Amino acid sequence: MKLLEEKIIRDGRVLDGNILKVDNFLNHQIDVMFMCELGKEFKRLFMDSGITKIVTIEASGIGVACLTAQYFGVPVVFAKKSKSSNISNDVYSYKIESFTHGKVFNVVVSKQYLNADDKVLIIDDFLATGNALVGLIDIVEQSGAEVKGCGIVIEKAYQNGGKLLRDKGYRVESLARIAAMDSEKGIEFC
Repeated sequence: MKLLEEKIIRDGRVLDGNILKVDNFLNHQIDVMFMCELGKEFKRLFMDSGITKIVTIEASGIGVACLTAQYFGVPVVFAKKSKSSNISNDVYSYKIESFTHGKVFNVVVSKQYLNADDKVLIIDDFLATGNALVGLIDIVEQSGAEVKGCGIVIEKAYQNGGKLLRDKGYRVESLARIAAMDSEKGIEFC
């Protein structure tokens, strides 16, 4: 998606340690009008999939998931990174190692929000190693629901996550795919 690539070049920053900082429009401050354009693109890509729920993980995926859900007219279910007192013990769970946070989260979704009749689109802001998506796919499949696809805003294609999931037969659509990046040379898109 050319619009997203231009926004990344204009407003993003590559930091040491393989970090792409896009917090001024995607995952800290949210450019709502721009995110609506991303939501429209996910709708175009998955319009014939019969989506009944969008699933994401807290916190950075929630904004883009909600702005995508408005075009599908379906609810968003977000996996929580810790079980809180307002969630029953009847949950689907999966342990996900976070590259960004450098720790393992026991991610949970209440069983009342996913069932075998659901056709799920998983949305996330980044795809690198694929750990978060593998965990979300597992949670969806625990419920008996069908994963219809994964919509990713930015994929670090030089890491193995996208290939791993596509090789397993999952449909992964990334709006921007980065072939290489570094703080000196900048970003090269696929």
